[in-house]
Amino acid sequence: MMEGAEGEAAAAGAPRYVLNPARISSEDILFCVDVDAESLVEMKVTGPNGRPFTRLDAIKQSLLLFVHSKLTINPDHRFGFASLSKSASLLRKEFSSDVESAAAAVRSLSATSVCGQADLTQLFRIAAHEAKKSLMQNRIFRVILMYCRSSIQPRHQWPVNQKLFTLDVIYLHDKPGPDNCPQQVYDALVDALEHVSEYEGHIHESGQGLTRILFRHMCMLLSHPQQRCPQDFLDIPKSLAKKAPLADSAPAEESVIVSSQ
Repeated sequence: MMEGAEGEAAAAGAPRYVLNPARISSEDILFCVDVDAESLVEMKVTGPNGRPFTRLDAIKQSLLLFVHSKLTINPDHRFGFASLSKSASLLRKEFSSDVESAAAAVRSLSATSVCGQADLTQLFRIAAHEAKKSLMQNRIFRVILMYCRSSIQPRHQWPVNQKLFTLDVIYLHDKPGPDNCPQQVYDALVDALEHVSEYEGHIHESGQGLTRILFRHMCMLLSHPQQRCPQDFLDIPKSLAKKAPLADSAPAEESVIVSSQ
């Protein structure tokens, strides 16, 4: 056990914080990517040769960023891939730590026509089935959902007491307007996350169309579910803006006068 309060507090008889040792399990992570027509909405950047860069293009890059980064942390993590149209379907059945296999799955993702309302029930069934297999191998299971529909709330039918996996969500959407309702969609995604998650699930959203924000969100999801605090307590990422120094922070004798001559 680790003692977190020592010295004067311990000598004064104050209770000492004790952190019991716990095993951090390797993860099996299922990426589920929305392939509705809204995944083809253009971002505020261009790709090679000036080609428009879409949400799906940015998502593909962010998935590869995540896979490489996660395997750098622990090469035992494994990944699977699914697409979401009206419901979810697996792109491949095996979960693997192989980067080339992950890259091939990412390349195979392509958008479809307008899909209407997404039903997450099949996604949760797949996740629950795979989570049971992961548990037998002393691993934990996580779903990362990439959702792109600005006016269509997803639905699901799932028992409230069956929490076998953790759900994270990244929501890319248009800015609010008369033809969409991203706030209501976001609220529905939060409800789904809280309904199914075994550990602390996180949700991030952006309506700005900037790839750097998507990449930042993906980097934040690198955090292991067993080591997370509630999302409301997060104070990252920190602002990089330089704070103005206090006028009286330096002693007068240390001031330096620079001559203009």
